[in-house]
Amino acid sequence: QVQLVESGGGLMQAGGSLRLSCAASGLTFSNYDMGWFRQAPGKEREFVADINWSGRSTYYATSVKGRFTISRDNAQNTVYLQMDSLKPGDTAVYYCAATSRQSDVVVTGYDYWGRGTQVTVSS
Repeated sequence: QVQLVESGGGLMQAGGSLRLSCAASGLTFSNYDMGWFRQAPGKEREFVADINWSGRSTYYATSVKGRFTISRDNAQNTVYLQMDSLKPGDTAVYYCAATSRQSDVVVTGYDYWGRGTQVTVSS
C-alpha cells in the first residue's frame, strides 16, 4: 500500500533552519505531484508548498515564500522541505501529500497523506 513517512521535525529557535523529508513507497513516485501542508493547534490544515512530478515547477504559500524551499529526488522517492528563517508562527504538524492530478493548494486535491512531523519554533 502507499506510504508517506515524514521526518526531520523538532524544536528550533526562531531564525533557525530545519529540513523535512518525506519518503514515499508503494507508488510510482515520479508520476505524482507532491505537496506540504501544516496544521497548528485549533486551526485548519493549510497549504505550504507544492512541486510537480519533474521538480521543475513549484508554488508556495505567501507566508513561507522566500523562506521555505521544496524539492524532490525521484531516484530516492523523497520530497524535501527546507525551512529557513523559522518563526514561532511556523509551529505546526507538517504533512506531505501526493496527488496523481496536478498539484493543488487544497487538501481535497491530494490522494495520499503522511502522518505528519511536529515542528516547534520557540521565540
